Amino acid sequence: MPSIRDLVAAIRQREGVEAAVVLGRDGLLIDSQSIPGVDAEDLAARIPAIIGAADELGAAAVRGSLMTAVLEHHSGLAVISVLSADAVLFVLVRPQANIGQLLFELRRNREHIAALV
Repeated sequence: MPSIRDLVAAIRQREGVEAAVVLGRDGLLIDSQSIPGVDAEDLAARIPAIIGAADELGAAAVRGSLMTAVLEHHSGLAVISVLSADAVLFVLVRPQANIGQLLFELRRNREHIAALV
């Protein structure tokens, strides 16, 4: 059975992926791989606030809690995928990367990925 380290490595090796970070819902880093200059611990610490705000929006819009968020920034994309009540996957992607397949695989394999954490 693959480990969380194997998962992070596989995501990081995808074309256009600059960082793959698995973190607890409390923002503590579980595992990560990234290009030089990316501070995975700092990024992980910021994710719970985004999830909290998205959950509040989901409640107000009667859509439920956050499952996946794609944030588009000037220099690339950030994907947040809530794996379980305890774990989150955060992926930084270059702006020109095709993230369709990544999003499909994350959605389809969410339970299998969560079981690794």
